[in-house]
Amino acid sequence: MGAQLRVYKRRIRSVTATKKITKAMEMIAASRVVKAQRKVAASTPYAQELTRAVTAVGTGSNTKHPLTTEAENPTRAAVLLLTSDRGLAGAFNANAIKAAEQLTERLEREGRQVDTYIVGRRGVAHYNFRDRTITESWTGFTDEPSYADAKKVAAPLIEAIEKDTANGGVDELHIVYTEFVSMMTQTAVESQLLPVRLDEVAEQTQTKGEILPLYDFEPSAEEVLDALLPRYVESRIYNALLQSAASKHAATRRAMKSATDNAGELIETLTRLANQARQAEITQEISEIVGGASALADATAGSDY
Repeated sequence: MGAQLRVYKRRIRSVTATKKITKAMEMIAASRVVKAQRKVAASTPYAQELTRAVTAVGTGSNTKHPLTTEAENPTRAAVLLLTSDRGLAGAFNANAIKAAEQLTERLEREGRQVDTYIVGRRGVAHYNFRDRTITESWTGFTDEPSYADAKKVAAPLIEAIEKDTANGGVDELHIVYTEFVSMMTQTAVESQLLPVRLDEVAEQTQTKGEILPLYDFEPSAEEVLDALLPRYVESRIYNALLQSAASKHAATRRAMKSATDNAGELIETLTRLANQARQAEITQEISEIVGGASALADATAGSDY
């Protein structure tokens, strides 16, 4: 009984230490997600307005440009997957990776060769473990991405979209990331960045009751689109990085809260078992004392005779 009680006490100390760690991680994630939310709220309007500007320019001109013109027979596509550098975030990374794999399978069924670009150590590790080809990867900034990080990621993608497919370029650029909906809801989504789907953007604009602005192009619509291309890709990737970071912190907070609650329940269970073991030990000691006293009394009574 004494050995069993010691085991319970040792496990209680271990779980209590784990509970302190998960509680601290929950509080850190809660503070970070608020900052990430603010950055998302600040960057989203800029990305949306830039998309509307690109749509307006593409709709108002007949210029063929990789930003707005779809290839007749697309043969190659790039997929950018955004994951995190760290785990302990529930199904956050698994959902994003699953969405990217489903997108890749769909594109390959449609006859496209897929080049995969990955942000985050978790995504890189997943693909490396399965011996899948990664065109390029970036790590080390997923918790707090900056615009400079977005430019670094966007540079090879812009270069690929500007090249001919015969020279290693791509016809389409897709991105898979986790959209931050609320503190409790984060959804893995995929979106086609290039070419811009003008019909879909125009339809969304009409649904909101908005009107696309009219532009005069100087010196030409093609040069305007050339100037907008890097800024459009960078702003959309930056917004996706911020969305992914906010979603990761929210998922970590939720996972750590669940772990803290589970640790508390386990401590209660172990405490109850320890109390039962201690009571059983006390009962056994009392029984031994009573048994010894009774045997001593019987021995004393026998010697009187």
